[in-house]
Amino acid sequence: MRSFREVMSGVVPAAAVCLAAAPLNAQEVIELPGEDRWLEAVIEELYQVGSAVTGEAWEQFGQIMDVAFDRAGHLYVLDRQAQLVYVVGGDGRLIRESGGAGEGPGEFAETAAMAVFDDGRVVVGDPSRRGYHVVAAGGEFERMVRMAEPGVASVGRVVAQPGSDAVVGVPTQSRIMVFSGAVFSVPVRFPVSHALVRIILSGEETVRDTIVEAWLPPIGSEGMDQVRIANYAPRPTSLLPEFSPEFHWGVLPGGRVAFSDSTTYAVKVAAPAAGVVRILTRPFEPEPVTGRIIRAEKDRRLRRLEETAEPGDDLQARRRGIEGMDFHTELSVIRGLGTTWDGHIWVLRRGDDPNDDGPIDVLSPEGRYVGSLPAGTTELPDAFGPDGLVAIVEINELGVQTVTVKRVVAGTSGL
Repeated sequence: MRSFREVMSGVVPAAAVCLAAAPLNAQEVIELPGEDRWLEAVIEELYQVGSAVTGEAWEQFGQIMDVAFDRAGHLYVLDRQAQLVYVVGGDGRLIRESGGAGEGPGEFAETAAMAVFDDGRVVVGDPSRRGYHVVAAGGEFERMVRMAEPGVASVGRVVAQPGSDAVVGVPTQSRIMVFSGAVFSVPVRFPVSHALVRIILSGEETVRDTIVEAWLPPIGSEGMDQVRIANYAPRPTSLLPEFSPEFHWGVLPGGRVAFSDSTTYAVKVAAPAAGVVRILTRPFEPEPVTGRIIRAEKDRRLRRLEETAEPGDDLQARRRGIEGMDFHTELSVIRGLGTTWDGHIWVLRRGDDPNDDGPIDVLSPEGRYVGSLPAGTTELPDAFGPDGLVAIVEINELGVQTVTVKRVVAGTSGL
């Protein structure tokens, strides 16, 4: 097993690079090796925050929506239930909190997402107030940027775009939606793609600029009335068959984005105004969804239903719903994707079973295969920070949420 230091000193060359002499806007296809090269990770735990650790009042998280870092290594935690943003120092102690429930300046009505710029500025998406709160690096409320889009106010995960006054998001991955009455009086159509968009926050209202349109499996609306269409269109993936390919993405330095939008091993890199400029592939094939896999998944869900049911619950309709589930034809190779501050891409592959995590591939900013972390080495982080910092959100059987901050050390910089 090779260490990160050994591998990074001589990155594994790509098996083939196609279209190298093609025009600037052409897609460069890089075929990465199929043989795994195992990396020996050195990861140290720095601290953990959560009520299960110290029991301080601020750590009793109700619902963690997002975590992120600034360039000083401070951890930011958005708690939807408390309607607060907590800033935590490198020693795990609270530095400050901002926000709070309310309708005044700097107060939140409904926190749906948070992005943190490297200088410590914070953006919080608030669909109930139809806008984005911009909080200065010191925690003071700076301004509100209103959503320019009419109709449904929807907010999903957002990530700060380095070197700009914008965040990146995907409208079809909405977390929280607020409807206006006008939504149900005009025709509504399902989106036909996942749009990775820049949400520009420099003015009084948002401006959206599409970076790239990614693949979204077709979703029909036959037999659905206007109300159902309006309710599902902002979050269309909720209507897809089980095991449908998920859309995974991350933001790279310089404004580029990396994403996966199919069942195959294809990581695409897109640039503003250029679209997809690079595709990284490995020769792993999706697994067909068999009758055995379908039966096992239905049984798993039925067991979970019984385990979580309250006394007196009528489960018949929910059992029928599980038995009537539709399934996609293939299991995706990729289960998750993350991007580091210096442009490395972490790609989580599927394990032996449909719901199991497998190895994590590490790809370099140049599109090379660095190596793979064996399954079980670490979870795919919920946030990456400077100098190898990562944050992982966990929840135990009692519903207690904690955030563990770790550092990838000893020759593993950039990963």
